[in-house]
Amino acid sequence: MSIRKTVVAGSFYPNDKNELLSLINSFSKSEIKSIVKSEFRHINAIITPHAGFTYSGRLSNLSYFLASKQNPKRVIVIGPSHNALFEGSHICLDEMYETPLGNIEVDLEFSKTLKSKYTFINSNEECAFEHSTETQAPFIKHYFSNAKIVEIIYAKQDFNILSDVIDELIKDENNLLVISTDLSHFHSLEKAKELDTYCINAITKKDISLLEIGEACGKIGIKAILKTAVKKSLKTKVLTYSTSYDVNNDKSRVVGYATALIGK
Repeated sequence: MSIRKTVVAGSFYPNDKNELLSLINSFSKSEIKSIVKSEFRHINAIITPHAGFTYSGRLSNLSYFLASKQNPKRVIVIGPSHNALFEGSHICLDEMYETPLGNIEVDLEFSKTLKSKYTFINSNEECAFEHSTETQAPFIKHYFSNAKIVEIIYAKQDFNILSDVIDELIKDENNLLVISTDLSHFHSLEKAKELDTYCINAITKKDISLLEIGEACGKIGIKAILKTAVKKSLKTKVLTYSTSYDVNNDKSRVVGYATALIGK
């Protein structure tokens, strides 16, 4: 049996099951639950960060917790490549996806169908070391224990083409899409907040042009989901925003994080 092994367990998040569960359970689950509950009949997608859980886990947990009121058949994680440069997108064709909380079954048949249907989707072994998607897996296992996972990692990718795939995926309410991204990287606190405001407003207003001013490592994924949201008349809501400064008090090299819901 082929397994997509963890590569950032023990660094981005705990490798010990009990320690990881304790950390996830320590994150606030009710901070904005009452605000969002009445706004969405169905959550089609979430935008969530992929930094170490100490920095961004609380934000990710909010969107996963709210989406957990549904029971998706599969969770499709779409994230940027940080380690390999290639044309198009990679899809995981292993049978299982390892997490400290237990393995997640990869929806292999579904993944192979996507690969055969869209010529820009390939299988690239170098992508096995990508953290933007792996950091989502513990939340998926915790909140959607019966769901299968599909992992798509993009590099040199036209967001319009990626949006075409999202258009198809979002039709099925058994699918939950996860768009993985952090925001600005290594600016002063003031500059980080300035840049991140553009990305937050882009999501809130569904205005892709604002992303050209802002900064996000997963900008392609955000553009793709926003194009679909406009086309499908979906609502967007940014849940919360924070920076690395909130954790380490370093104003000189700040990273920004946000999480959002997209749905009906």
